[in-house]
Amino acid sequence: MLKTKDILDEKDKRLRLVSKEVVFPLSKEDKKQIKLMVEYLRNSQIEEKAEKYDLRPGMGMAAIQLGIAKRYITIVNEVDYEEETGKRTFETYVVINPKIISNSEEIIYVEMGEGCLSVNREVEGIVPRYARCTIEGYDVDGNKIRIRAREEVSIAFQHEIDHLDGILFVDKIDKKNPYKNKDKYRAI
Repeated sequence: MLKTKDILDEKDKRLRLVSKEVVFPLSKEDKKQIKLMVEYLRNSQIEEKAEKYDLRPGMGMAAIQLGIAKRYITIVNEVDYEEETGKRTFETYVVINPKIISNSEEIIYVEMGEGCLSVNREVEGIVPRYARCTIEGYDVDGNKIRIRAREEVSIAFQHEIDHLDGILFVDKIDKKNPYKNKDKYRAI
């Protein structure tokens, strides 16, 4: 099981590496890492498990955050929770060699501020992101996939793909004016 301590901190220079394209078939090790990444993200969104295992809540993770300089990402988004039964439904995305092939003109940002499992501090400012984007890549078996993402899932894809290029969300915040153009974009 992955722990929060297994995730690289922003001070680690490896986070600035540009990750390499993955060659298929995936290795057993990569498949195992992907499974662990998905498990971490899912558990981190369930309050009891996050507390029990001391997990920082997260929605996405790139392999480089574990020190693996390969182009794969995972995103887990809780879409439904039935209070009576405790049943949770998650959307889970695993994309190998992801690329954004199109995006909306509309720009949005996370009103509460974007976060990152590798950035262990509060960060002031907005990160402009596309409201919608289409991602192409491959599933774990090497089949080509295309995903149309909106709102917070679109933001998560952009955030994780940035990781693969050595970019952290803090790099996208204007240093002199952290809330620059806030009135031109839509908050979510």
